[in-house]
Amino acid sequence: MASAPEPLAALPTPAGAAGASRLPTVRGRLADFASMPVHQVLRRLETGPRGLLEEAAQARLEHYGDNVITGTGRPRRAPQVLRALTNPFVMILYVLGAVSAALGAYGATTVISVMVLISCWLQVRQEHRFDRVAATLRAMVVTTATVVRRASAQAPPVARELPVDQLVPGDVVRLGPGDMVPADVRVLRSTDLRVDQAVLTGESVPVVKQAAYGTGAPYREQDGDLGTFDCPVLGFMGSTVSAGTATAVVMATGGSTYFGAMHAQLAPRRAETAFDRGVKGVSRALIGLMLVCAPLVFAVNAGVHGVRLAALWFAISVAVGLTPEMLPVMVSTALARGAKAGLRHKVVIKRLPALHNLGAVGVLCMDKTGTLTHDQLGIECHVDPYGRPDDDVLRWAAINSVGTTQTEEAWPVNDLDEALLAHAEQAGVPTEGWIATEVVPFDAARRSSSVVVRHAHRPGTETLITKGAVEQVLPRCTRLRVAGDDLPMSAAEHRRLRELADRHAADGVRMLAVAIADRRPFRPVPDQDLTLVGFVGFRDQPRDSARAALAALAERGVAVKVLTGDHPLVAARICRDAGIAPGRTVLGEEIAGLDEPVLSELAARTTVFARIDPEQKARVVRALRASGHVVGFLGDGVNDAGALRDADVGITVESAVDIARESADVVLLGDDLHAVAEAVTEGRRTFGNIKKYLEITISSNFGNVLSMLAASILLPFLPMLPMQILVQNLCFDLCLLPLAFDHVDRRALRRPQTFDPRRLTRFVLLLGPANTLADLTAFAILLHVTGGHPGSAAQALFHTGWFFENLLTQAAAVHLLRDRRPPSRRNRAALPVFAGTVAITTVATCLPLSPLAAPLAMRSLPGFCLLSLTFVVALYCVLISAAKALWHRIDSPTRR
Repeated sequence: MASAPEPLAALPTPAGAAGASRLPTVRGRLADFASMPVHQVLRRLETGPRGLLEEAAQARLEHYGDNVITGTGRPRRAPQVLRALTNPFVMILYVLGAVSAALGAYGATTVISVMVLISCWLQVRQEHRFDRVAATLRAMVVTTATVVRRASAQAPPVARELPVDQLVPGDVVRLGPGDMVPADVRVLRSTDLRVDQAVLTGESVPVVKQAAYGTGAPYREQDGDLGTFDCPVLGFMGSTVSAGTATAVVMATGGSTYFGAMHAQLAPRRAETAFDRGVKGVSRALIGLMLVCAPLVFAVNAGVHGVRLAALWFAISVAVGLTPEMLPVMVSTALARGAKAGLRHKVVIKRLPALHNLGAVGVLCMDKTGTLTHDQLGIECHVDPYGRPDDDVLRWAAINSVGTTQTEEAWPVNDLDEALLAHAEQAGVPTEGWIATEVVPFDAARRSSSVVVRHAHRPGTETLITKGAVEQVLPRCTRLRVAGDDLPMSAAEHRRLRELADRHAADGVRMLAVAIADRRPFRPVPDQDLTLVGFVGFRDQPRDSARAALAALAERGVAVKVLTGDHPLVAARICRDAGIAPGRTVLGEEIAGLDEPVLSELAARTTVFARIDPEQKARVVRALRASGHVVGFLGDGVNDAGALRDADVGITVESAVDIARESADVVLLGDDLHAVAEAVTEGRRTFGNIKKYLEITISSNFGNVLSMLAASILLPFLPMLPMQILVQNLCFDLCLLPLAFDHVDRRALRRPQTFDPRRLTRFVLLLGPANTLADLTAFAILLHVTGGHPGSAAQALFHTGWFFENLLTQAAAVHLLRDRRPPSRRNRAALPVFAGTVAITTVATCLPLSPLAAPLAMRSLPGFCLLSLTFVVALYCVLISAAKALWHRIDSPTRR
């Protein structure tokens, strides 16, 4: 078996080396490769232009490992354990446990420790499942690269798609528009190659890369990183091909790349999304509630009873009860379950928090191509400058497409060229015999392509053919061809031609201008003085399902905005056909000079943006987010990558270009827009269950705190022992976890939902006192049963009775508050939820009769007491139902 070459063996940085120390090493290696001629680069890498042998590639893969950045491979347990142990809610329990131990309350310390262990164990277990689900989903939409390899020394080279993580140093790769540069590479040959390196440099302007550099010229290492990234022969992992094609050889992979060294030094951070903001806001609100209530309970008990040590211990137990230490477990469980459910609708969630962001989306921005339309172009017409059918226009346009496809064997034929070539063949228009000598491919900025061709049987004559957007090509034309004659183009003719193109565009036909110019060999490609031969019209039919899918999104409260580089009249017509009222279309040139506040206001009231470039798409998305919207972006092209990254949730399709799939959070395995609506619903269903957990647990705990404050003032003893509070809280937390698998009210799926600390606070303030009223009734009954005596037997009966009533009312709260509607046969909780409440009811009934009753200072309840407390639970059901009905009237969407 071929072994890894010695020069390469020293390239990977040893494991554990700091990223800061690796960057100079990587820069020095890049300087060496940049200064070598191509043949020396290939010799050093022990490869050739025909690629590696498969056997040698496998040996190198074993030597270097997968082409992944540290931290993006398989999930590891150590970081998961560390996250669980440093969760803010768990850290609060550390402090409370330490204080309990210092006070000598070792029983309470033990219970708190058990709660910490259960919470951390469940969180690590669920996060491991969470990561495995995410890894499995990401593997379904793995990014690939075109690699040239040979099966044997005598076999011809074969270009095939391989997962990017299988690349090794020495591999020969082919790059085209939309491809991610899969590793650090040295360019071997290129055609008008431009690469977007914004992920590394922050510069949005693509840079030119070419092979005709570095034949021994010294590399300017003193220029630092700027010199590194400006070097024309080097391509870097993580950058994107924005135009042109190239063949390159892999110099380094994984952690040995420049991006790998940067990642080790300072991992890039994604912008904060709605999920991130929501979790932080709720966490701050809950910690704030605990910091207010626990000292208040201590102050009241110490002031009334004067036993400060007991009061402190009691306040610590209350603080533990208010700490939702199972919240991370609940969130992880719900998101992982929702991601699995999304696969039923052919939706892959790459980053699981994106599922919540989908449910929170209120504005969905999209490009029309491939979403509202089939992305299968058909030729509608080919006309001369006066709108008359002309096969000569089709011939020149098709020859332009032929020349484009000849430049690189790996060049992907775009849909427009494919449609032209197919139509020309069907119409019998000859395109054979033409050879391209120079090519300037189409890109989003120029919106045109140019080729210089010559005919095999007409040496010495070359023709430039330019095909592109009317507004880009017409200003470069000085003549127009009519019936074989070239006539000068006046300003009036120019206006007439624009009007002709606009009339077709208003009917949904995208017009491309076709112009030519004679050229002598070996002269630069002229940019002006062209002759317009006519127009080619394309029609992209709206999807039959688009109208129904957009209606489904509207029913879910999602506003759709179209961001396209196409003609404004074409965009408006397609939107109308799909059921979207376009309103006034805003052009890219209108937003170019606007500041962010003005753009935010304009974006909020605009439905269609046309003729906008990739950076302007991203600006619109950022402006909408800045104005408070949760924004999704659906796109599949290289020009959509920036907007996909800047949105709260980026959505793409399986057939998208590499950079779009890599930038997106969600990938649709089909191309039906209905899948987006279903994914939004699944996101809202997932969040609905998380919201249930928060509302039920916080309102119940807050009601208990109010009850304890009242009891501390009215009773001559503590209403419940600290140990009993801790056991009760642990039981209730475990009972609530199955809510991740519950059903959700359909009405809750009709509008965007996200974490709202203010709304949660209002809910708790309204529903919590209902729990307190029931508790006060239970206090009255228990005082009557015990006769108000402060003896130990009477206290034990009181504590046991309130423990029993508390757990039963909390079990009832799960069923009463889990849905807007009252419980019924048609509105039943899911089986896991039902099992959880049966379990907590069993604990409440059996614990006072078990061997644990004595350590917990409990005793069995007499029959009259059980019957009376059951009445209290029924009263609680009435009170909480009335409070819930009042809440839904106050919280109705019409009142917001």
